[in-house]
Amino acid sequence: MKKILMIGTGGTIASRATSNGLDPQMTLDEILTYIPDIAKICEVDTIQVCNIDSTNISPEHWILLVNTIRENYDNYDGFVICHGTDTMAYTAAALSYMVQNSAKPILLTGAQKPINKEISDSKINLFDSFLYATFDGASGVQIVFNGKVILGTRARKTRTKSFQSFSSINYPYLAVIQDGHIIQYINQAKTETPAFYDTLNTKVGLFKLTPGVEADVLSYMLERNDAVIIESYGVGGIPSMPQYHYLEVIQEWIAKGKTVVMTTQVPNEGSDMNVYKVGYNLKSRVPILEAYDMITEAVVCKLMWILGQTKDPEQIKKLFYTTISNDILY
Repeated sequence: MKKILMIGTGGTIASRATSNGLDPQMTLDEILTYIPDIAKICEVDTIQVCNIDSTNISPEHWILLVNTIRENYDNYDGFVICHGTDTMAYTAAALSYMVQNSAKPILLTGAQKPINKEISDSKINLFDSFLYATFDGASGVQIVFNGKVILGTRARKTRTKSFQSFSSINYPYLAVIQDGHIIQYINQAKTETPAFYDTLNTKVGLFKLTPGVEADVLSYMLERNDAVIIESYGVGGIPSMPQYHYLEVIQEWIAKGKTVVMTTQVPNEGSDMNVYKVGYNLKSRVPILEAYDMITEAVVCKLMWILGQTKDPEQIKKLFYTTISNDILY
């Protein structure tokens, strides 16, 4: 049987009810007692890197996960990470950039209800994850949730309570798992040698454009970060009425070496700044980067990874538009 390393970070799946709400308290060994059938499909070892609500997950935890995977990579056939759902998409995106070209599956899963509840999605999500981790066609970073296998750079939490929590944005599901059967739709390319990265620049800000918000807010964020993502409306653009001065702010900070990326608040289909004048005028006058069909979670994590490797604007641009784990297909 294949050997799988189960890595624990906490989350709802490991939570117990307290007088102050759910709190991660269960160990991985406790969790495994609820799913004895996993022992029939693989050998499992466990490492608990932390036991926290995923609201508390930070880039430092991503580095801890990468180092754990790297130290154990040669000893296991795959990895299953138990993670809270709230920041799981960010962690999946981050690991997609920090562990590239993995021929072995690195899977994240969790639950909307704790595993010790009578009605819970925990057991099936965990069993499906271990089942997929033993599948010969599995490789790279994915989320396994509610019978769906979602590429790590394309996953987003789209429901807060129901079991169908995650969607694949601008990309098909890689596979579905039904009654213990894996139906694979897309095979990920495999390479022999993975590339590990443990350097991130976390000075990446996200500015959500709302009607009436002043450009000074964007300037404030650019002053304190090395890159800022503008989450605009529709296909992307900035307010151009006389009372606004977004163009001047963006020009000023890009000239000072800051990186600015335009993306959209709309979940599906991505940006296209050439459609409207409010986008075209900006893109034609300043070297702003455009996210196209990349999701915000991936843009945030990719910029942290890129800026951890280089400060050169041309290299930043080149890496941003380099497709990694099918994150951008514009």
